[in-house]
Amino acid sequence: MYRRTRELLTEEQREQFTKISPTLDEWELGAHYTLTEQDRALIRRRRDENRIGFAVQLCVLRHTGWPLSEIKEVPDRVLHYIANQIDVDLDAFQRYATRETTRWEHMREIREEYGYRPFTVREYRQLAKALLPQAMETDHAMHLIYWALNWLRERKIILPAITTVERLVWETRRRAEEKIYRLLNAALTSNQKKQLEELIRTRMENGKTPLGWIKEDPGQSSPRACKKAIEQRNQILKLGLEVDTRGIHPQRLRQLARLGRNYDPQAFRRFPEPKRYAILVAYLLELCQDITDQIIEISRRQIANLHASGRKAQDEIQKQNGKALNEKIVRFVDLTTVLLEAKKKGQDLDEAIASTITWERLAQERDEARELTRPANYDYLDLVKNRYNYLRQYTPTFLDAMQFQSTQAAAPLLEAVDVIRDLNRSGKRKVPEDAPLEFIPDRWLPYVMDDQGRINKVYYEMATMTELHNRIRSGDVSVVGSRQHKDFEEYLVSKEEWEQVRATGNVRLTVPLSVEEYLEERTQALRKRLEYVSENLNRLEDARLEDGSLHVDRLEKETPPEAEKLSDILYAILPRVKLTELLAEVAHWTGFDEAFIHASTGHPPKGDEKAVVLAALMAMGTNIGLTKMSEATPDISYRQMANAVQWRLYDDTMKQAQKVLVRFQQKLPLARYWGDGTTSSSDGMRVQVGVSSLHAETNPHYGRGKGATFYRFVSDQQVAFHDLVINATAREAPYVIDGYLNHETDLQIEEHYTDTAGYTDQVFGLAHLFGFRFAPRLRDLHNARLFTIESADQFPRLKEFLRYKIHTPIIRKNYDDVLRMAHSIQQGTVSAALLMGKLGSYERKNELSKALQEMGRIEKTIFLLDYVSDKALRRRVQRGLNKGESMNSLARAIFFGKRGELRERALNDQLQRASALSLLINAISIWNTVYLTKAVEALRKTRSIPEPLLSHISPLGWNHINFLGEYKFSLDRVPSLNNLRPLIPLGE
Repeated sequence: MYRRTRELLTEEQREQFTKISPTLDEWELGAHYTLTEQDRALIRRRRDENRIGFAVQLCVLRHTGWPLSEIKEVPDRVLHYIANQIDVDLDAFQRYATRETTRWEHMREIREEYGYRPFTVREYRQLAKALLPQAMETDHAMHLIYWALNWLRERKIILPAITTVERLVWETRRRAEEKIYRLLNAALTSNQKKQLEELIRTRMENGKTPLGWIKEDPGQSSPRACKKAIEQRNQILKLGLEVDTRGIHPQRLRQLARLGRNYDPQAFRRFPEPKRYAILVAYLLELCQDITDQIIEISRRQIANLHASGRKAQDEIQKQNGKALNEKIVRFVDLTTVLLEAKKKGQDLDEAIASTITWERLAQERDEARELTRPANYDYLDLVKNRYNYLRQYTPTFLDAMQFQSTQAAAPLLEAVDVIRDLNRSGKRKVPEDAPLEFIPDRWLPYVMDDQGRINKVYYEMATMTELHNRIRSGDVSVVGSRQHKDFEEYLVSKEEWEQVRATGNVRLTVPLSVEEYLEERTQALRKRLEYVSENLNRLEDARLEDGSLHVDRLEKETPPEAEKLSDILYAILPRVKLTELLAEVAHWTGFDEAFIHASTGHPPKGDEKAVVLAALMAMGTNIGLTKMSEATPDISYRQMANAVQWRLYDDTMKQAQKVLVRFQQKLPLARYWGDGTTSSSDGMRVQVGVSSLHAETNPHYGRGKGATFYRFVSDQQVAFHDLVINATAREAPYVIDGYLNHETDLQIEEHYTDTAGYTDQVFGLAHLFGFRFAPRLRDLHNARLFTIESADQFPRLKEFLRYKIHTPIIRKNYDDVLRMAHSIQQGTVSAALLMGKLGSYERKNELSKALQEMGRIEKTIFLLDYVSDKALRRRVQRGLNKGESMNSLARAIFFGKRGELRERALNDQLQRASALSLLINAISIWNTVYLTKAVEALRKTRSIPEPLLSHISPLGWNHINFLGEYKFSLDRVPSLNNLRPLIPLGE
C-alpha cells in the first residue's frame, strides 16, 4: 500500500529515466563518453576487464548521474566508443566485476577521485527542503522529478533508485499541498465555510446547485446575459473572500482553479474540508475575475452595437432616400445653371427663377430637402436614441454593480457615472445642471445640450457609457476585480522589486541596463549597416534604394524541379495509413500520450486509457466531436472521451505533449536538413465560429459570420510549438512576444518570421530586449521609413532616405521603465498582448509607448538595411513563412468536422481544439519524417540523391493518410421492409 499510493510514474517511465539511448549522436557521445588524460591515467594501471569496467562506470555516472548498477543496459555503440579510447577488446566488459565487491571498490575510488558523494538521509532532507518551493509552484510530477535529479547532479550526488526520488517528490508535493490548503483556509470564517457548503449542497428552483449555476458561461452578448453575469459575480462577492494569496505562486493558484472548474459539486463533497475549501476558494477567486471581464466585454459590445445601429440606420436612410435626394440635386443643378446663366447675361434673377419653378414650388422643394438632410458632419448620433431603452435593460444594474477607478484626466467621467447612478436610484429624470460635461466629446455635445442649455438625459447617459468604455480600453479607467482592465501599474512588477532585481544583476534582458551604453551600442550597430549600404548602394543583389524608397525584386522560386520530383517519388512509396494507426505509432515511438496526466490524481493514462485519450484527441483535432467519434469507435464510449477531455486534455498537458513531440522531431536526422530549431514563424488560421460567443467577432473573411483565429508558431523543423486563439479582428503582432516567451519546448529561437499583420514598431523593440531577431515580411516595403540616430549628413548617399531621426531624449527619460515593463512580461506577471494593447491607446500619447516605439524603430531600420543588403535573409524569411502556410493547408485538411466551424463558446474550449489540431499536425509531421527517412534509405540503394535536395522535402504531405476512417458494407444483414430496425424508446 505504501508503494502504490506514492507512485507517480509508470514502469515504462521509470525505465526511460535510467535508459541510455542506443541512438546517441556523435555530439552526445563526445560530450559524455570521451575520456580525459586524467581518466586514462587512472584507468591505465588495471587489467583489461577492470579498465573498461572502470571507464564505463565513470562515463555512465557522468552522463546519467546513476551508478552502473541502476543501468540495465549500456548500448554497444557506447561500449565500442569507450573501448576504442583505451584500446581494450569489447569482450573484456563481459568479464568485468565477477566479484560484486570490485564494482563497489571502483565506485568508491571514483567518488574519492572526482568528488562524488552518496545519497544519504542528509541529502534526502536537503533535497526535500530545496524541492518544496518548486512544489509550491507546480504539482507536475515529471517537472519536479527532473528538477530533483538535476539538483542532485549539479552537486555530484550519486542518484538513488528512481523509486526513491519518486517517493520524495510525492511526499514533498503532499507537504506543499497541505501548506497551500492552510494558507487558503486560514482567512475563512465559519460563516464563509458554511456558505461554501451551501454552494455545493443546496439546490435551486431549476434543480442546479448554486456553484453549477455560477459556472455557466454567458456565451453571448445581450442585456440578459450581462445581468445574469452580474448576478453570478455578486453571488461570489457575497462570500467576502478576502484571501491573501501572495504566499502562493500564481501558477499553482491557476492549477487549483482548473481543478475547481473540472469538479462537479458531488466531487467537492467527497473531499476533506481543507482541500474542498482551498480548491473552491482558488476557483471562485479566478472565476470572479473572469466574470468581471465578461461583464465588461458584454457591455462593450452593447455600446458597439449602439453605434453600429446608428450607422446602419443612416445607411438605410441613404438607400431609401437615394432617388429623392438625386431629384433634389438635379433640381439644384438646374436652378443654379439658370441663375448663373442669367447673371452672366445681366438678366433679372427673379424672372430667371420664375421661368424654371414657381416660388411656391421652390418653398416646397426646400421643405422636402430639409426632411432629407442629415447633420452637416454627416453623423449618425441623432439616430441612436431609439436604442436607449434597450440599453436601459442592463445599464442601471451594470453601473450599480461595477467599481471604477481612474487617472486624474478621467475623473469627470467617473463623476458623471455617479450622477447617473444617483438618477437610477432616485428615479429622477432631470440631470442636475452642474453635472460634469468636460469629458463629453464635441460630436456628442449638440445632442447632450439643447439650445436652452439643458442636459438631455438620454444622450448624457449614452455619451457617458460610450466614453466609459473608451477610457477602459485606453487604460485611463480601471475596473476593480478585473484581470484585463486593471490599473496599468498593477500589471508591472513594483518599482521596489525592480530595483532589487537590477541591484542583484538577475535581469535576463539582452540589453545594457545603462541607457547610455544601450544608445552607444545601437548607434554603432546602425552606423555599421548604413556605412555598408552606402558603400554598396549600386551593388545590392536584387535590391535597390531609389526615389527615396526601398525596393527588392521578387524572389525566384527556390525549390528546384528535381526536388519536387524527388518528393513525389518519396511520397509515392510511403505506406498508406489511417490517422488512428498513425497516432498509435507516434505515441508508441515518442510516449507523448503519457504527458496527459490526470488533473486530479497526477497519473498518466494506462492500458485502454491511452486509446481513449488518442480518440478524444482525434475527435477534437479533426473537429468531428465526441459524439460522432464514439459512433465511429464502438469500443470507446462518449463518456470515456468526455472524461479524458475534462481531466487529461487541458492546457498544461497539451503543452507537455507538444514538448515531447517537438523534442523527438529535433533528434530525427532528416529534420536537420530543414533547420536546426533556431528559427520559427507564426501565422493565423481563420476559423469560423458557428455559435454565439464572446470570443468571436465579425470579420470580412467570413462575410456576415463570426470567427476566431488559431495563431500557430512553427519551428524550422516543421512542427508546431505553441498555439493561441485570438479575436478574429485583433492584430496578430502583440501575440508574437507571448508565443516566443511562453512556449515550453526546448527550442532556442534566435530569429522569428511573420507577415505584415504580425509587425509593429513595439514588437521590434521588445524582440531586441528579449534577445531574438524579429524578421517580418513587409508588404509595402517601398513605404517603409528609415531612421537614424546620428545626423543624416554623415551618409550623403543615403540622405534622401534618412528623413527621420530617432527621438533619443524620450528613450533616455523612459528607458528604465521600458526595461521594467519588459521584465514584467518576461516574469509572466502580464502578457505582452495585453500590455501592448494597453500601450496602443493608453493616454493616447503615452511616453512609455513612445519610448518603446523609438527603440523599435532603431531595430526596424537595422532589419530593413539588412533585408535589402542580404538576399539570404530575404530567402530565410520567405522559407519560414512558406512552412507556416504549408502547415495551415494541412490544418484545414484535418479540421474538416462541422464544415470547419467551431461550436465552442468558451475561449478555453476553443484553445483546446486548436492545441489538439496542432498535436495531430505534429504527429503527422513526425510519422512522415520517420518514413521519409526510410524511403530515402531505400531509394539510395538504386540511385544517388544529392544532399541539397533533402532540404526541400516537406513532412507535411497528407494524400497517403486516411482522415475519414473506414466504412464496411454488410450486405448480408440488411433489414427488410418487414423487419426494420427497432426505434429508440421515448426518453432514452
